[in-house]
Amino acid sequence: MSENAAQAREDLPVWASESHQNFEALVRGLDAPAQAVAADPFVLVPYLQAYVSGLPLSEFQQDDWVTLHTDLGSFVAEYMIVKHGARWAIRDAPRSPRGFRYVIETASGFVDPFAVVATEFRALPIEITRMIASAELTTGVIRQRDE
Repeated sequence: MSENAAQAREDLPVWASESHQNFEALVRGLDAPAQAVAADPFVLVPYLQAYVSGLPLSEFQQDDWVTLHTDLGSFVAEYMIVKHGARWAIRDAPRSPRGFRYVIETASGFVDPFAVVATEFRALPIEITRMIASAELTTGVIRQRDE
């Protein structure tokens, strides 16, 4: 385990809290029903889809992409936490710049929610339900029909 990863593990509760706070700010910003979303993050899907569908992505600057990436990553994480009992964790990733990745773990697997979002950015238009399905398939909480 790298020194960076060890420090990240110690700071994981702060990371998880900041991700949750970002998610809550996203819910408020989209004027979605906070209590309903807290009980079932899928309630946010139509609000989030309408929001991303209306964004002028071709005009985005780097900081706009970073903000959107963070917002969507926190949504994917929160969805997996609430719907599937997932939790934030640290995975060693020697090839990454930091030497580790923040991931969401379930009993059956793990996924990097930011990697899910990055993949989605390469397959425009952004589809919120496709990101959810990708995270669920990657962690193994659901299976493809032909399995």
